[in-house]
Order: sequence, then structure tokens, then C-alpha cells
Amino acid sequence: MQIVIIGGGFAGINLAKELANEKGIEVTLVDKNNYNFFPPLIYQVATAFLEPSSISYPFRKFFAGKKNLQFRLGELQKVIPAENKIILNNGELQYDHLVFATGAETNFFGMENVKKNAIPMKTLNDALEMRNALLKNLEKAAICKDIRKRRTLLTIVIAGGGPTGVEVSGMFAEMRKNILLKEYPELDTSASNIYLVDGGDALLSPMSEESQKDTYEALSKLEVVIKLNTRVVDYKDDTVFFNDGKTIKTKNLIWAAGVSAREFEGIPNESYGRGKRMTTDAFQKVTSTENIYAIGDTSIQFDDKSFPEGHPQLAQVAIQQGVNLAKNFKLLVQNKPLQPFKYNDKGSMAIIGKNKAVVDLPKPKMHFKGFFAWMIWLFVHLMSLITYRNRLNTFYHWMIAYLSKDQSLRMIIRPEKRAKVDA
Repeated sequence: MQIVIIGGGFAGINLAKELANEKGIEVTLVDKNNYNFFPPLIYQVATAFLEPSSISYPFRKFFAGKKNLQFRLGELQKVIPAENKIILNNGELQYDHLVFATGAETNFFGMENVKKNAIPMKTLNDALEMRNALLKNLEKAAICKDIRKRRTLLTIVIAGGGPTGVEVSGMFAEMRKNILLKEYPELDTSASNIYLVDGGDALLSPMSEESQKDTYEALSKLEVVIKLNTRVVDYKDDTVFFNDGKTIKTKNLIWAAGVSAREFEGIPNESYGRGKRMTTDAFQKVTSTENIYAIGDTSIQFDDKSFPEGHPQLAQVAIQQGVNLAKNFKLLVQNKPLQPFKYNDKGSMAIIGKNKAVVDLPKPKMHFKGFFAWMIWLFVHLMSLITYRNRLNTFYHWMIAYLSKDQSLRMIIRPEKRAKVDA
């Protein structure tokens, strides 16, 4: 059985890992990057508290020694279901079963100026671009004599009050408190406002009211300006425009306001549901297809009675779907009945700052905040990293940051652009 997996995020890598060294099954994982990375921690790379290698790992290194796992660097261009074939930007692949684990991409809701000028927070490349942009703006502010221009360079607007927006806001607030004036004495009299903006009436809307309240209070104490029931409608000329007619001048609009799945040529239109997610049955098979599956953020399933509107786009859903589909492929080889997917909700959490976090557990229903919740968040995220090397590296950097309230990774590193010379 030849299985091709498109995408090596939480869903794809866990599916491949569970099928490693399985007799009768050959797996090829296709990804446009040659590494797996851990999205929940990219904001710490963006704010220079972790290095990229702490949260990423090469696929080929991970697959080494697993005889039935292969990696292919490439981007999917087209699916030809009638021929069980996919077209990549660098060749073709045949499959017996095709699995989409392509995750989601940043959704700018059709606002071209925002797409062009804002800083997204979805990929490792986004994190490095954000780190460079913020550090360069700090350097510009340090030598800027115009007070208004300096304020524009220092002001940060984060759009999106979900976990990413909350965590980025808290990180910036603590950097302002512990690092900014120490390393940039030129800015000791400058205002550096941090705004967190969300279109809803609460932060962390999927979480409990206790978590929402605790988060609001903790960020307010860190002097983050929170603007609820407020949406970004445009961003041009270093000005963020809101739906209430107000504006904020800033060079730094960080976009964490939404995601959308992708559509692919060759997949029937009727296979797509809300947010371009592929609709699947209880066994992850895509609607109107015979041997094509979807797992993780790119899929939506409506026949899990506990989640009639579909599962949330969370890491735990993707991980569990990858593991369940792997079990079903093993059962398929043995001609045994397949197991339907049911999501085991293990809770949700968000970190706000040092010794500050919120955690909601569904069974039993419990809420934690403060230091204990912060320790839970650290443990869960540390253990979710793909290798022991990643865990040790991340733990090391976390300990340095915790003890010193600082980190030494604030370097502007960008590749030099050279003109191409014909041979």
C-alpha cells in the first residue's frame, strides 16, 4: 500500500510516525519545507526568545532508519484522482491512498493592503521576518529625532485576541518592561504602546469566562491596551484603520486574526465546506472521493456528536486524527473494520507572561491561572515538541530567559541579495 501525505505539520508527521516500519505500507511525505516546526512557539522565535532550531527538525533526519518512510521536497500543483496521481512542482507521484494534512494559512479577509503590509504569524519564515522587522524598527527609533515618527516605529498593534495574539502581547509587554530601556537607553523618554485588537467581545473566545477575565486583567496590568468589538479594515501609509472610524499610526501591525484552509485543483468543489476545509466522514475520507483523506486544520467532520459544528483547528485535534488514521490504515491492510474518529478534548490553555497563564480542563471541569497554569503550559508545550533535542534546546533557552528576564538572540540576520550572473 502506497500512502502519500501532503503536509508535515502536527497531523502529517504523527500519521507518518505511527506508520513507521509497518509491513505492507510505504509512506511518502511531501512538504514545501524540508523541516517540521512547532507553530505554537513561533511567536517566541519572532520575539527572539528561541532560536529557529529549537522548534524545528529536518524531515530526513527524523525519517532516518525508518525504511518505509520517504520524504519529498515539493509543492502540490494538482490531483488527478482518476489516475491516483498527484502533480508536484518538480515531478509526479502515484498513490493508493492520498492524505491531505496541509494545515491552514493566514486569512486576511480580502484586505489587500493588510496582506501586503502586515506581519503574519503562521510560519517559521513569518517569525524570522517579524523578528528582523521589529529589531530594525527599534534601531531606527533609537536615532530618530522626530517624536511622532519615533512613536510610529515603537507602537505595536496585534490583530486577533486568540492564544497567539494574547501570547505575543504579553511577550512584548514584558520585553518593554525588562529589556527595552536596558538595551535602548536612547528611548528612555519614548512612549511604546502595545494594542491588542479583537472583533469579538472577549479575548480567548473559545475558553471559559474565567480565563477570559483573568487574561484581560493580566494584560491590562502589563499596560497592554485592549480594544474589543473592534476590527481592522485597512492598513496603509503606516496607519491602521478600524471599523469604528478610529486609526493608529504604527509601522508594526501583527496579524493573528484568522486562518483559512486551501483549495486544490482536482478536488471536487462539493468536497469543501466552511473556511475551505475539506469535509470528511468519521474515517477522515473526503466527501465525493474514494481514496483521499484529510486530517488536521484542512479538514472538517460533522458526525462527531460532541462536535456537531466540526472540530476546532487545534494541535490536539490534528495529532489525534493523524494517530487514528494510521490505525485505520493498519486495519485496512489486515481487512479489519475501521475505527471512527472521536476527539478527546484535553483542554485549552494560553500563556500571558512570566508566571502567568490560564488553563481550562473539560473533564473534570476545572480552571487554573497564575504560576500553576504557567507550569502546565510549559510542560505540555515542551513535551509536544517532536524530538528530545528540541525539548532540551527549548528548555535551556527558557531557563536562561526565566532566570535573567532576558535572552541573547536579538540579531538581525537576513540573507544578502546578490544579482544573478549568467554563466
